[in-house]
Amino acid sequence: MNGQKQSNLQILLENVPPGFIVDSGWLEAKGIGRRSAYDYVKAGWLERLAHGVFRRPMPRDQPGPVDWRTCILSLQHIMNYPIHVGAVTALALHGYSHYLQVGDSAPAWLYGADIPKWLSKLPLNASLELRRPSLFSDPVIGVTETSDDRESVSGGAAPWSWSIRMSTPERAILEALDELPERESFDKLDMVFEGLTTLRPKLLRSLMQDCRKIKVKRLFFVFADRHGHAWRKRLDPDDFDLGRGDRALVKGGRIHSSYRIVVPEEFAASEKERDDGA
Repeated sequence: MNGQKQSNLQILLENVPPGFIVDSGWLEAKGIGRRSAYDYVKAGWLERLAHGVFRRPMPRDQPGPVDWRTCILSLQHIMNYPIHVGAVTALALHGYSHYLQVGDSAPAWLYGADIPKWLSKLPLNASLELRRPSLFSDPVIGVTETSDDRESVSGGAAPWSWSIRMSTPERAILEALDELPERESFDKLDMVFEGLTTLRPKLLRSLMQDCRKIKVKRLFFVFADRHGHAWRKRLDPDDFDLGRGDRALVKGGRIHSSYRIVVPEEFAASEKERDDGA
């Protein structure tokens, strides 16, 4: 191996931990062309996952699909794609997993304006729900970096204590509400809301003011009123643009008397009706 290839290989080994992923664009930016990449595959320094996508092999044989968190960390920290984990996936990573579906059948929600097309072709251990960050005028409002201090995606601690860029619980619940009723259920998000006792009203206010969808803002107050957490008292619906007129959302539902959106019967009941039925 000549000196240049040796130098490029060193760049690869220093920047890509075992088990992590890079694409041909990243490799070319580091001076590793297509021919060199396939030479590395033949030599065992890389393995091909899809067209133009490669993984640095693990030091021991680990058959099976790629863990989705390994993929996300690769996208965020190695290839620098401006993406974040959101909706119920972010809520689970923030510690609300006991309210949510877990396991391989649970999809991972990913948001970004520049999500690579090859992502949907990778053999991951979770399906991906890909969304553009169009719910808010500011695409990064309420997005944070959170250390992944649990057992890692690759069987050990995430390298160099890498963090996952994800929605805060305040943003994540609004992203999840945006998926009602087609991709999320009222009962599931109702259970999640029950546990959201420590949301920050200042951040909620900023997010609600920046939110582009009337549906999401109305639904937020439907759920917030049902649970009556302390932070709800610091948010006045009149401070936000909730639009005008009735909004249909579910078939066979009932119009909410305060927020004028059609929701399942039990979610449209007023506080007095709920108290009378208790």
